[in-house]
Amino acid sequence: MNKSTLFAIACLSAAAWTLGAQAQPASGGAPPPGYGQSSPPAAVVPWPVTMVTSVEVLRSERAGGLDVIRARGLVSSPSWGSPHLIPITRGEAVDGILDLIFQGVVPTSPAPLGPFMPFEALLPVDKGHPYKGVRVRSGTNAITLKTLPGYAEIAAPKEDCAKCRGKFFVAKGAQPPAGAAADSVVREADLTWNLRVIKPTEGIPSYSFDPNRLTLVLSEDGRIVDAAWD
Repeated sequence: MNKSTLFAIACLSAAAWTLGAQAQPASGGAPPPGYGQSSPPAAVVPWPVTMVTSVEVLRSERAGGLDVIRARGLVSSPSWGSPHLIPITRGEAVDGILDLIFQGVVPTSPAPLGPFMPFEALLPVDKGHPYKGVRVRSGTNAITLKTLPGYAEIAAPKEDCAKCRGKFFVAKGAQPPAGAAADSVVREADLTWNLRVIKPTEGIPSYSFDPNRLTLVLSEDGRIVDAAWD
């Protein structure tokens, strides 16, 4: 897979879904009625994307007022695929907001460091739906759009850790080593996702795979000697 935007359209009437349809199974099994996407292959699992960066709702008057939700985000490696939006609102929304999870599928194996990859999904919503806003959630953040049609976005993270190896890790509240150049340090405050730091004297008491967790292995002088999304 190249570094171009990964893209998919999930065809679903969100209004029909939230007014009584069953949620999509976490893995395997037949999808519920009205859900048009095929189940992911056995070698991969669905997972919330690393970060959602924008939410847009486009209204097509030519289609009789059909609304199309467009979510953009970032994922931790090019191994992600099948972007899709899953409604999690059940019944009538008390606050009028349609709540969605932005997901993709990813192999159940660690991914090496690299730049974040753009990820995008569309979700058409039938005309006459009861929603006045949309909230899209990722594995680390959420964006709420309160005007339909409309657009909302946040800034991308400062650091993707693609070039972390060999640099000094600076924990929150700590200071970099004396004389260290600015481009030779990685600050924990700039890593805004799930982070696991393994020091030379520490073991690993348990392990569960998480493609949105960045693991950093430190040397005795505090440098990052190994890292992976796992």
